[in-house]
Amino acid sequence: MNTKFLDLLAERYDSEEKVVTEIINLKAILNLPKGTEHFVSDLHGEYQAFQHVLRNGSGRVKEKIRDLFKEKLSENEINEFATLVYYPEEKLRLMKNNIGNEEELHKCYIEIIEHMIMLVSYASSKYTRSKLRKTLPNQFVYIIEELLYKTDELTNKKQYYTKIIQQIISLGQADKLIIGLAYTTQKLVVDHLHVVGDIYDRGPEPDKIMDTLINYHSVDIQWGNHDVLWIGAFSGSKVCLANIIRISARYNNLDIIEDVYGINLRPLLNLAEKYYEDNPAFRPKKDPDDTLSDEEELQITKIHQAIAMIQFKLEGPIIKRRPYFNMSERLLLEKIDYDKKQITIYGKTYDLENSCFATVNPENPDQLLEEEEQVMDKLLFSVQKSEKLARHMKFLMKKGSLYLKYNGNLLIHGCIPLDENGYMEEMIIEDKTYSGRNLLDFFEHHLRDAFVHPERTDDLSTDMVWYLWSGEYSSLFGKREMTTFERYFIKEKEAHVERKNLYYHLRENEETCRKILEDFGLNPDQGHIINGHTPVKEIDGENPIKANGKLIVIDGGFSKAYQSKTGIAGYTLLYNSYGMQLVAHQHFNSKEEVIKNGTDVLSIKRLVDKELERKKVLETNVGEELLEEVSMLNSLMEYRYMK
Repeated sequence: MNTKFLDLLAERYDSEEKVVTEIINLKAILNLPKGTEHFVSDLHGEYQAFQHVLRNGSGRVKEKIRDLFKEKLSENEINEFATLVYYPEEKLRLMKNNIGNEEELHKCYIEIIEHMIMLVSYASSKYTRSKLRKTLPNQFVYIIEELLYKTDELTNKKQYYTKIIQQIISLGQADKLIIGLAYTTQKLVVDHLHVVGDIYDRGPEPDKIMDTLINYHSVDIQWGNHDVLWIGAFSGSKVCLANIIRISARYNNLDIIEDVYGINLRPLLNLAEKYYEDNPAFRPKKDPDDTLSDEEELQITKIHQAIAMIQFKLEGPIIKRRPYFNMSERLLLEKIDYDKKQITIYGKTYDLENSCFATVNPENPDQLLEEEEQVMDKLLFSVQKSEKLARHMKFLMKKGSLYLKYNGNLLIHGCIPLDENGYMEEMIIEDKTYSGRNLLDFFEHHLRDAFVHPERTDDLSTDMVWYLWSGEYSSLFGKREMTTFERYFIKEKEAHVERKNLYYHLRENEETCRKILEDFGLNPDQGHIINGHTPVKEIDGENPIKANGKLIVIDGGFSKAYQSKTGIAGYTLLYNSYGMQLVAHQHFNSKEEVIKNGTDVLSIKRLVDKELERKKVLETNVGEELLEEVSMLNSLMEYRYMK
């Protein structure tokens, strides 16, 4: 090992005793049970529902409470206490409003603090004291540790512990302590969070989800196709930028663009007002709670048309300069007979309805008007100067990847493109052939390259980001074509169909999943593929556990837009030292309802895989890192202290 590195390491461990102590500590940790992993996917801006799932650990918090207090508390009391752990600030306010006098409040505080201390002790039983200490609220670390590790309670120290709690209450610190213990419990119940794609689009608050993830204690992200659109827009792709504005207009979420990220849409609105009228195909999808005025709805409808037409124009030059994208059939503006208002695609002619082609030059349909070019330049400048968006996109890049190998499992948002025989589909790019893992590595390389070169707007890397959104060999899209244009302008439903990659059929086959795991260097006997991206239609009897448990789909529809099709409000997955459990969630109404009534969202659990022997830290990614640290410390011992 490099002696300069060992010299640096010796500055931290400057005595033989420190090195020995750390080696003993790390080797002991390797034999602890592995922490609980929590998998979520396809959040689509549904911050409130995500927050609830995060706070209750997909039911793990209530499980811990029930295990600990089943002989002591009634079911109603368990529900009330669980709600206090989920939403401590709000629940404490409600509790104090309902309690009439100081004496009763004092008794409640004592009981709650004692229960909270017991719960933290129980939830932390498989962690070291050092790790627990890091999760405790800083201002109460000493006090909580005294209460957690109390001894001799019945004789010498009983009054000491009682006095600690009484002083906390009399000094007005009870609320702060309870709140700190509640959030400590949430952290202890879930050791690590995986977000398997699609934080953005459709729902109203993706920015709040991003802020939550930035402050979360341990998280990774596998990019989804919608996340890549936002990364692409920030990286200089005007066609990705047009897409995110179009989708925001479609779902009545333009305030995310303008109010949250500070991107000025006035130039786009001025353009839209000049060229477009009302159009039923472009009216925004509205939530029942929306209170849009007729004027606001008309403005959004016009913006929606303006940005959609800019998007279609921007796609053409990319398709032409990248023939290996194999997307020539998607040069749709060139396939229109503008006099007859018809289009011929895939050998069939359709009438066009709801057309809005006022800015299209039939002789050169991809050409942007000068006004459109100016609008896109201003929008891109605004996007790349948004400090909040920059913070969120940098975090997505830091914590994100197209796929992740973690504790023997393969996490991927979309698919591994396959042909009819189950082999990895090949994509030829500039005379080089890519497939499977190599193809995904190629995509990720160009995505990262585009991100660090935002000044380039039409190079291969920037074009490749858009391809990830809509290309047939994209692991994030997984379809032969994206029929956005057809859904706007063609009445016949047959033209709207998007043919899925055969992966979505073949993933039902265990042998196919085993081959994919092997291609990514994972053990097919023990590993699983964990997917998001395609909502599982449980309402139609679809099973999210596929290929004899080798593949689990956890997109059950966090997004309200999907819930009528899926019949549920999302799947999540838990993986602890005992095995995997899939959790199906019912529709989340509001946290106010949970706080007021003490009722939780019903969660139905299914066993996916049970460990024959309880899995230890030694067998995890964290274990590999700890073994590397032990190896380095052993080298330091030999180099510095055993000469």
